[in-house]
Amino acid sequence: MRRSLTLIAAAATLGLTLAGCGGSGQAPAESAAPASEATGEVGVFTWWADGSEKAGLDALVDVFKTDYPNLTFDNLAVAGGAGSQAKSVLAAQLKAGTPPDSFQAHAGAELQDYIDADQLEDLTGFYTENKLTDQFPKDLIDRLTVDGKIYSVPSNIHRSNVVWANVKVLEKAGVDPAKPADSLEAWFADMDKIKASGKTPLAVAGTWTQTQLFENVLLSSLGVDGYNGLWNGQTDWKGAEVTKAIEAYKKTLSYTNSDRDSLSDWAPATQLVEDGAAAYNLMGDWAEAKFAQDGKKAGTDYSYFPMPGTAGVFNFLADSFTLPVGAPNPAGAKAWLSTIGSAEGQTAFNKVKGSIPANTTAKTDDFSEYQKSAIKDFSQDKIVSSLAHGAAVPVAWLNELSTAVSKFGGDGNVSALQDAAAATADKFAK
Repeated sequence: MRRSLTLIAAAATLGLTLAGCGGSGQAPAESAAPASEATGEVGVFTWWADGSEKAGLDALVDVFKTDYPNLTFDNLAVAGGAGSQAKSVLAAQLKAGTPPDSFQAHAGAELQDYIDADQLEDLTGFYTENKLTDQFPKDLIDRLTVDGKIYSVPSNIHRSNVVWANVKVLEKAGVDPAKPADSLEAWFADMDKIKASGKTPLAVAGTWTQTQLFENVLLSSLGVDGYNGLWNGQTDWKGAEVTKAIEAYKKTLSYTNSDRDSLSDWAPATQLVEDGAAAYNLMGDWAEAKFAQDGKKAGTDYSYFPMPGTAGVFNFLADSFTLPVGAPNPAGAKAWLSTIGSAEGQTAFNKVKGSIPANTTAKTDDFSEYQKSAIKDFSQDKIVSSLAHGAAVPVAWLNELSTAVSKFGGDGNVSALQDAAAATADKFAK
């Protein structure tokens, strides 16, 4: 099972066979009625509570209601970007033995804690029944499979190493929007120009968005092998190259908005770019959905490019859905998962969400130009796993490292962050 932490992209949903586990008294999920016969309510737990994320969920629910008119969707969303608030609420529910019928999680090592606690059902048979192994890319199936079993259904594929830029702010600062920086050093030079023009060079928000920025500076500085080595033990956290990368992150932070810690979620930081108060925002491609929802036009109002120094690399994460042990309505949960994995569900959801479908049979002809470029890049780029979004390391590891990154935002102590990151890796790496 630890194999997932040594893959180039630890995007496998880790798991153990949990059929019949749990003390809820529920029948094992595989003995539940088929999805086509399901009735009642289906409680689905997500963190898609606001803005473009909720719009994506609403589009998916519309397909679900068409697919299963005898079921009622119960929206159990808890607000909080990247699930920062929702995960703690969910953990309490699972511990109390009162799980939802399905819950959102990031595909990858994030599921480790749930599996260790015997809280997830094996969905391998579900994949076979719904022929999902024929509809998802083999590379993705491989990443979702551990010891021959699969434990979640991805609704999409997101990319976290994307910089979004305000075209007019760049032009006024003398930066060519059509020629984005290809290295951190070149990006710093561009941000110096923007700073001199009186604008904030780089918008960022609270802890998780800073962790996302941190991971992509690490990726840019260390390269694919060096970045992957941070999670599989091949890169020394105490090494000189990591010191250099953290120093680069410190310089990157010097270009950010002074109120970053007061912005609790990603959307206000992206809004600074939309409003022309900031030039850049390093954000996952859910930002594409916000720009579209707000009526902004690519090439005219905003532009996008890979984080400088990461061209040809796709920093991967995926929202996925599970079947918890003891789900109140396992047949209804399987119906929800059927819609999640279907071509129709993925087309409707991803078109609004800004991400790309995991299902290769989904229609994408009318997707945005950004999404079409992401589909192409995913098929040919090197894939790595996002730290901030649960693909690279388990939740406990992420939480400790995020705390250190947040502290660094205040004191800028390079050696302290490096020591804390090294100690955390020593603690959790297997």
